[in-house]
Amino acid sequence: MPPGVNEQSSDVELFFAIEQKQLKALNFLYNRYGKLVYTIAFRVINNVEEAEDITQEVFLKLWQKSSIYKPDRGSLSSFLVMLTRSRSIDRVRSRKSHHQRLQRWEADHHPQSLHNSPLERATLKERARLVKEAITQLSEAERKVLENAYYNGLRQSEIAQQSDVPLCTVKSRSRQALKKLRAILKHQL
Repeated sequence: MPPGVNEQSSDVELFFAIEQKQLKALNFLYNRYGKLVYTIAFRVINNVEEAEDITQEVFLKLWQKSSIYKPDRGSLSSFLVMLTRSRSIDRVRSRKSHHQRLQRWEADHHPQSLHNSPLERATLKERARLVKEAITQLSEAERKVLENAYYNGLRQSEIAQQSDVPLCTVKSRSRQALKKLRAILKHQL
């Protein structure tokens, strides 16, 4: 570590040390702002485990992509507050969206499935098995996009942010994956 970088170092000094991948600087910064980040996340999410996850995500993001913070644009504490608030709101939206999709699915499918004949239920199970098998034939990137969209209920913009890839790449992978699935399943369903 450069001389003088310690617990009393300024945020900017610690940030530059983080850019140089000096883990001790991240530790000092976490000790300084971890409680603030956690508190903001908890106030937005109202869930201990998720607030802890977001706190970890915020500091991990700063470590992995230190270029997201520009010291000349404002204080590091303000940046951490903004990043925490943004991640927390995204998590709440994702949770609500997932919950709404689950409720719609249950309303649309659950009562109907109670009236399905044994043959209809067997056919649905077979279709589900064929789809799962077809998904394994996709590339890992394509599979992740579809799983995040259809199983985790994420929007393409959320997938792009979470995967740290451009939105156009997520859209392209999704489109390509669906084309491949359609071709694979064309003669099976």
